[in-house]
Amino acid sequence: MPSVEDIYKEISETVKVGKVEKYGPEDLPAGPGLEAAKEIIVVEGRADIINLMRCGIFNTVALEGAKVPESIKKLTKEKTATALLDGDRGGDLILKELLQVTNVKYVGRAPRGKEIEECNCKEVTEALENKVPVSEAAGKPQPPPKKPAPEPVKVEVPEPVAQAAKSLAGTLEAVLLNEKAELVERLPVSQLAEKLQQVTGVDTVVFDGIITQRIVDIAGEKNIRRIVASRISEAVKPALNVELVTFQEAVPQA
Repeated sequence: MPSVEDIYKEISETVKVGKVEKYGPEDLPAGPGLEAAKEIIVVEGRADIINLMRCGIFNTVALEGAKVPESIKKLTKEKTATALLDGDRGGDLILKELLQVTNVKYVGRAPRGKEIEECNCKEVTEALENKVPVSEAAGKPQPPPKKPAPEPVKVEVPEPVAQAAKSLAGTLEAVLLNEKAELVERLPVSQLAEKLQQVTGVDTVVFDGIITQRIVDIAGEKNIRRIVASRISEAVKPALNVELVTFQEAVPQA
């Protein structure tokens, strides 16, 4: 059961935006703008009505159950109706029923896993703006929740290499390190390709720029073992003898 505080809060919010009315012989919860509107929104329950009223939407009526009431069937024949449903399996089932027995024209859905009563006004607006004709909604399952972006791969590099990557960000400069990770030379990135063709004894190149195929090819010819840079061009073909690492991936060896 809801607490006294929850009940008081709901009553207060309802009073602020107007009173939920009753519609038809079934006494369905409805917004105060339902009867005058040419376009209506069909939702699942009374809490959805209240939430939409908070967002300034009053042309609403609720099903209040899995079975579609006769009043809803009649309304969807007389007015242009949009079904605004929860983004869960319950919403899928109700949509299937609505498509069979009503003349609903459009379908909008809450974000997957959320209910309309939980949505903020931005999410409600987006759901209505992204509504689709029933011909598109029929048999079209809700997309799965978006998977979080994978964590970037971490590549262990010697401490001086990791420090160089950190210090070079935003400088447009490069450093050349020998096999012991000692500094050989520091130079502008614009001179890097030319310099790499001239030097020897370089093991690692760290620079604030994009690893291109030309840099990789030169590194391969000069036996440079590792290149660390801010980004890797999508056109680069990895070389077997050259390790390519981004600043984001480089971490000091444990």
